[in-house]
Amino acid sequence: MGLKSDRWIKERALNDRMIEPFVEELAAEGLVSYGLSSYGYDIRVSNEFKIFTNINATVVDPKNFDRANVVDHVGESCIVPPNSFALARTVEYFRMPRNVLAICVGKSTYARCGIIVNVTPFEPGFEGHITIEISNTTPLPAKIYANEGIAQVLFFEGDEPCMTTYCDRKGKYQAQEGITLPRILKS
Repeated sequence: MGLKSDRWIKERALNDRMIEPFVEELAAEGLVSYGLSSYGYDIRVSNEFKIFTNINATVVDPKNFDRANVVDHVGESCIVPPNSFALARTVEYFRMPRNVLAICVGKSTYARCGIIVNVTPFEPGFEGHITIEISNTTPLPAKIYANEGIAQVLFFEGDEPCMTTYCDRKGKYQAQEGITLPRILKS
């Protein structure tokens, strides 16, 4: 399994619709960069956010998530409260090949401000927008810019396709659009 280059990413994005919309070069002037980089792709955060709040003082339970725990926000930026976080989604829609796994890491511009981005792996066969967790680890409000870079995706191609993909096992977040809150499959 090896890390894939910009040439490989561009070919898969354009020929196989792995990333849509796809930006063929790094856009960086006056903004947090996004687009194709040397060995990855810098994804953008959309203008839709779900900001966590303690107004209703409910418990955050991944098995029974209470939508009252978040406040919806749409805008050109988002202020994440101190020591809190927000959920967002990528501008890009992904279609992962059967033999490709991607991992996502935060961008240094935000990390240097105490803003940490968490995204779980993009499994082989996954399709959809990516839901992103943006944590503000500082005691100050933090500003996130919509439609600009938020994290970098690194792609790894396996020597052979996996036996069972995320799509094959009917993953609970398959084909998600928008920001998707925690789900538990029920029998």
